[in-house]
Amino acid sequence: MNVYGAIDIGSNAARLLICEVFYYQDEWHYKKRSLVRMPLRLGEDVFTLGSIPEAKARDMEKSVLACKLLMEVNGVERYKAVATSAMREAANGQEIANSIQERTGVSIEIIPGKVEAKLLYATHFEEMLDRTKSYMYVDVGGGSTEVSIFANGVMKNIRSFNIGTIRLKNNQVQDSQWNEMKSWIEIHTSAIGSIEAIGSGGNINKLYKLNGSRADKKITYAELEKLYKEIEAKSFIERIIHLGMRSDRADVILPATRVFMKVMRWAGIKDVYVPKFGLSDGIIRILAKQSQMAL
Repeated sequence: MNVYGAIDIGSNAARLLICEVFYYQDEWHYKKRSLVRMPLRLGEDVFTLGSIPEAKARDMEKSVLACKLLMEVNGVERYKAVATSAMREAANGQEIANSIQERTGVSIEIIPGKVEAKLLYATHFEEMLDRTKSYMYVDVGGGSTEVSIFANGVMKNIRSFNIGTIRLKNNQVQDSQWNEMKSWIEIHTSAIGSIEAIGSGGNINKLYKLNGSRADKKITYAELEKLYKEIEAKSFIERIIHLGMRSDRADVILPATRVFMKVMRWAGIKDVYVPKFGLSDGIIRILAKQSQMAL
C-alpha cells in the first residue's frame, strides 16, 4: 500500500486529498483516507484587484502548512501541489508560491488551463467510460471552466474559458465571453454526432446529491433546470440550513448550474454523467502511474 497526497489551490477553495493506493490484479484501487477543504476565496480579490492581498497570502501559507502537517501525520510518501485560475492571473501569484515554498517546503506548481483539464480527465476512460463513445468533459471552477472533447478515448480538443462561478457572481463575465464559448462548443461538437457529458467540480457533485444520486450517476438537463428554480427560490441562509450547503457553496451554485445548462444546450446534450471526481483525484492517479513506471 502507498499513501499519496494532492493539494489543489483553486479560485474558490483549497483542497487536500490523501489516498491509500493499491495495485492488485493489474488494476489500481484507491481508498480515500482524508479530504480537507479550506474556503480561501482567492478569486474574490484576484478577479477584482489583479493580485492577492497580504492577509489572504498569509491565510494561504497557513493552509499549505496545515496540509503539509496532515500529510506527515498520514504518512504520505509522495504528493503534488497545484494552483489554478486565481494564482494564474494574480500579478503576485508566482511570488507568493515561491515564498510559501521557502517557508513551508511545499512546492506549488501554477498550471495552465490545458494542464488542469488533462489532470481532471486523468485515467477516467480506462477506469469507467466506454472508449467507443464521444464525451465532453466539463469542469466548472471559481475562475474558469475547462472543456475537453474526447472521441474513441482520444482527446480531440481542449479549451479553458475565463468563465467561473466567482466571476459570474461578481458580474465579471461579458457577453462576448459567453459567445466565444458557445461558438467553440458548437464548432467542435457538430461534426461528432452523439456526445455525452461528464461533469466535474463541487457544484455539480452537490447538484447530483440534491437530485437524489441516481444509480446511473447522471443528472438530466430537465432535472438541472428544476433544481435551479428550487435553489433560486431559497435565500442564502435557507440554502445553508435546508439544503445542507456550506456558505461558500450557497452563493456560487446557481452560477455553476447556469454554466452546465448552457454548455449542455449548446452541445445538444440531455444529461450529464457525474463521477464525483475532481482535480485532486486526477493528481493522485497521475502519482500512482508515475510510481508504477518507476518500478
